[in-house]
Parts: sequence; C-alpha cells; structure tokens
Amino acid sequence: MSVEPPVLARFGSELLALGWISDLLVAGSVATGDYIPGVSDLDLVAVTSGVVDGDRQAALSSLHRRVDRSVGAGLKLGCAYIDHDRRHLIEAPHPTWTHGQLVRRAVSAVTRAELVRHGYAVFGRTPQALFPAVTADDVREAARAELDGYWAWAARRPWMWLDPVIADLGLTSMARARHALRTGELLTKTRAVEQAAAPAWLVEQLRARRRGEDVASPRWRTAWIAWRDARRTTR
Repeated sequence: MSVEPPVLARFGSELLALGWISDLLVAGSVATGDYIPGVSDLDLVAVTSGVVDGDRQAALSSLHRRVDRSVGAGLKLGCAYIDHDRRHLIEAPHPTWTHGQLVRRAVSAVTRAELVRHGYAVFGRTPQALFPAVTADDVREAARAELDGYWAWAARRPWMWLDPVIADLGLTSMARARHALRTGELLTKTRAVEQAAAPAWLVEQLRARRRGEDVASPRWRTAWIAWRDARRTTR
C-alpha cells in the first residue's frame, strides 16, 4: 500500500461527522501502491446508511467544494456514495462526486474488483467485509464489460482521440484490459504504460507524463495510434 495522502484523514473525519456514512473505502492507485501526487486520482467509495436524498446531496456537494478549495486542491478527489442496502447491485447508479460536481453513475465492475482485491478502509468495515470476493473470471468479465461498453463506444468516435487525455487513457486502459483477459489479474497504470501498444518514443512520453512531467506528444499521430489500438482491442 502506498503512503496515504493526508487529505483522506481530514475528508474522512468530515464525512463521519455527517452521521449517516458508515464506511469510507480507498480504491484506485492509492490502494494498489501506484499513487503519484498531482497525477493520480483519489478514488473513494463511501457506504451510506439509507438513500442519499436531496438534503444529503446538498450536504455532500458543499463538503466536497470546501475540501476541493482547501486541503484537496488539485488532488482530483472523487467519491461514490453507495446505499448499504444497494451495494450488491452492480449496475445501479449512485451519487458520485467527480470533476467538481455530483452526478449519478454506477461503480464499475473493475473498480469493485480493485476495491476488493487491494482496497482498505479509512474508517468502518473493510471492502472485503462489504463486497463479495472477486475471482479471476470476475476480473476478466469486468474487463470485457468495460471494453464492450465505454471503449467500444469511444472507438466508434475517432475525433474523441484528438483529446490527449483520452489518447493516454485509452492506451493504458487497452493494456490493462488485455492483461486482465489474459491473466485474470489487475494491472496498475504505471505497469500498463510498459505494455502499451505504442512505439518506443510514445511509451517514453507516456512514462514521463505518468511521472508528472509536462511532456507533449504529436497530437494527430498519438490520436491515430491510440484509436487504432482501441479499435483492435474492442473487436
């Protein structure tokens, strides 16, 4: 486990003070030991006692905005809020704070697998006590679902890949998906860079960006490489 970002203790204490959040869980790169400050997202899952209604959503939005402006500034802290009684519903949408707003979305099967395999609790019960065990076949199915869902959709929209963020994310996501399908194991983003289907010069630039360096790649050429990889992998 990587060093826990100090913001999690402060954020956790504020959530706990609300009185209706029983557990705060860490997933993503912090849990897998791949966290890079300023580069990685902070991926969290909170378990609530009861439905997050309008009043609770307002309280969460206010709390998150306050944290994002202070101790969480620039840390890309995101959190999904799962009603305890609905935690086993894989496709159910949950209130989720991401990119400065509260939306409703499902917690993906890959995130759930990552949480159970590597996650831990800031407070409350462990992920393993709250969610079912994840087998190698579950990991494969989770990877397949992401390929058949968002990435197949994106692969049909080549203009999206001109966004450098999408291009980088696509290259590492395709590598992670192929690894999961082949082995039934999860791959960190840093290791995925080394398995990206890209020429050596682009892999080196991916490494640099993963380290937090301000390195740009040729936009059109990178978009073509990433889009072509997504097309091949999703097929």
